[in-house]
Amino acid sequence: MPYTLNAPAEHELLIKKSRFIACVQPVEGRAEAQAIVQGLRERHPGAAHVCWALLAGGQSAANDDGEPGGTAGRPMLDVLRHQELEGVLATVVRYFGGVKLGAGGLVRAYTDAVAQALAGADKVERVRQLRWTCQLPYALEGWVRRELQLGQAELLEASHGHLVAISLRVAETQAAALRARLDEGGQGRLVWLDEPQA
Repeated sequence: MPYTLNAPAEHELLIKKSRFIACVQPVEGRAEAQAIVQGLRERHPGAAHVCWALLAGGQSAANDDGEPGGTAGRPMLDVLRHQELEGVLATVVRYFGGVKLGAGGLVRAYTDAVAQALAGADKVERVRQLRWTCQLPYALEGWVRRELQLGQAELLEASHGHLVAISLRVAETQAAALRARLDEGGQGRLVWLDEPQA
């Protein structure tokens, strides 16, 4: 069962005068992760390295940001995999303290920084979400919105033209029951525009 994080968590290590500032946080995908990493570079212009690892939506990535190959990003990624995380970005900002740690020391430092940040993180089961779009008459819009709330679905967008088009997101575990209720209550007046997508 994959897990994700409820909120970001941080931890700082000091090893031989080098500061390792680790953060683990939930993300949707690579674009969001890269924006976060860029933000860290801007907030820490004096840092020697901003290393990161990502597991999100089948996308995995690891970046050593100038550290010797395989000593930062890959060990961080291994920690995320070992803890069965999905939709999570791990970053470590390193301020060099003047003492070289060697390859083994770097692997331990980056691994420990991420592991200790995760130790303070609130992990939650990751429930697969499905997205749907349907069209319906204006007269049913209020009822559908209430059903979405009762079914713990998120209304993503509603557009109003000849008919109302509603895009929604719902946990896979709730999807079948919600769709059955909407189909029954809508008496055939809801038109599903697509198959559910994760």
